[in-house]
Amino acid sequence: MNTVFARFDLRTRYPLAALLAPLLLLAASGCSGGSQGSGDKELPVAGGDSGRSGASPGSSASSGTTGAGGAVSGPANIAPRPEKGNDTTPDDDGEQASTDPAPADNGHSTNPDGGANDSHDSDTTPKREPLFEGWPEPKLVLFITGRQNGYIEPCGCTGLANQKGGLARRHTFYQQLVKRGWNVVPLDVGSQVRRFGRQPEIKFQFTAAGLASMKYQGVTLGPDDLRLSGLELYSLFVNLNRDARNPFVGSNVTVLDPQVMPTYRVLTVGEKRVGITSVLGDEEQRRVNNGDVTMLAAEEGLRKAWDRLKEEKCDFNVLLVHADLDATKRLAQAFPNFDVVVTAGGADEPAFRPEKIPDSKALLVQVGAKGMYVGVLGVFDDAKEPYRFQRVPLDARFEDSREMLDLLAAYQRQLEQAGLERLGLKPIPHPSGREFVGSEKCGECHTTAYGIWKKTPHAHATTSIAEPTERSEIPRHYDPECLSCHVTGWNPQKYFPYASGYLSLDKTPLMVGNGCENCHGPGSAHVAAEEGEAEATDEEIAALQAEMRLPFDQAEHHCMECHDLDNSPDFHAAGAFEKYWKQIEHKGKY
Repeated sequence: MNTVFARFDLRTRYPLAALLAPLLLLAASGCSGGSQGSGDKELPVAGGDSGRSGASPGSSASSGTTGAGGAVSGPANIAPRPEKGNDTTPDDDGEQASTDPAPADNGHSTNPDGGANDSHDSDTTPKREPLFEGWPEPKLVLFITGRQNGYIEPCGCTGLANQKGGLARRHTFYQQLVKRGWNVVPLDVGSQVRRFGRQPEIKFQFTAAGLASMKYQGVTLGPDDLRLSGLELYSLFVNLNRDARNPFVGSNVTVLDPQVMPTYRVLTVGEKRVGITSVLGDEEQRRVNNGDVTMLAAEEGLRKAWDRLKEEKCDFNVLLVHADLDATKRLAQAFPNFDVVVTAGGADEPAFRPEKIPDSKALLVQVGAKGMYVGVLGVFDDAKEPYRFQRVPLDARFEDSREMLDLLAAYQRQLEQAGLERLGLKPIPHPSGREFVGSEKCGECHTTAYGIWKKTPHAHATTSIAEPTERSEIPRHYDPECLSCHVTGWNPQKYFPYASGYLSLDKTPLMVGNGCENCHGPGSAHVAAEEGEAEATDEEIAALQAEMRLPFDQAEHHCMECHDLDNSPDFHAAGAFEKYWKQIEHKGKY
């Protein structure tokens, strides 16, 4: 099989790989560091004088080959491309934790930025502490992220100023740390996507290009990542290896060919040799049903990687664990010589500070969900205070990176070029068996309700993504994850169209906007009976009329199918439904 794969010209076989190639080349620019080995092939590494990688599970390759050292001592010495608005070191406010590790807890913490598990900041958010106040210059800095869960950017439905996360803000923050002159080592614990299918595959590849641009040195594959096509993952890794570098690493996971992803990585950052490996938990492996993926039990794979890694005699070792908190701690205790363990477990909002793991030398760092936070761990040559940590929310203080906006625009163009059919989205009949007729048809009789609807944001929902007021250069009306709540006739939570629902601005102009039938149901049978196109008794007509009514006690549930916690967190506050209902209340036929 490996021989066969080697014959493919991946840029021809996989058009997306060709599209990503310029981005990967950009990510590689300035990377004059050493190289990493994986079998016969050496791959460039950014972020150290030299790099080394071990072979993947099942590989017959040696533990790695060391490349010639370059003049670059770390990513901080690589001059970033200047970006608008990002030419000075910030004095933004952040969340700074005590340098002492916290006692073990359940992952919840006092939230200084406005409420637990909240994806937004309110106008009453208290002023944050300055970033890294009182920090001397660290020997190295771990830039810790994970669990993006498909949120490549904040949704923006409630205003970008009210939401956290996104690659564009993350890249800006990364660049700011680099401009401080710090040796930054970006690490990610995985789960870039949360679904499988063609759109998540495209999103994963663009995310990988973004991670490469930020010179990530270790990225875990989460269970949802591993549900994607093995051939797509393989082609991506080959192109990352060839055009830039492959940040992915895994001690117990192989995708098709063990040569394309190392089991561990060693790099020299400033004066420190840093060892990095990752592991996918046993329970998480149960969620992976992919014949292209080979997995070892967590302890078995990690033991093989650690046996090789300890021979490297690193100054500092990091373990990335995609597992829950309990499983992560057990692995850390079974391999107690890691200095830092990063977990995918814990609450959606990460713990405010690291936790000391009993019977291990390691600090445990959580990442939270949806890529909303970056954990920054400074490492110092200070016996009394060797670590300092700050949890930083990626909020509107960080301007959008131009480079990442270009990547997000390319992602949306790729969705446009693919179209719904090539994304695997074939319209299916509505469960009721009826068809959508459009809000204008409803308005022929329900003139009062239609007039009110026309004045609400619901009527302009499609326009808001086709002609956005924020990030206006990136229309999103070809993105199924946006369309599902911004047009009429889609499943709002599963991102697919119903037959007779919206397909495009040109093909289905009557389905533009979040229309009446998204709440009241497809109206074809009701309209046919009222207009005499279908024979119906008075009782049948009355029954159809009753079916179209949405009882008030059921309306809130329908609203929350789009106004969910991800997109409209304010909608879930006590009394919010009653407040917002008054803005769209539409009783009466005429």
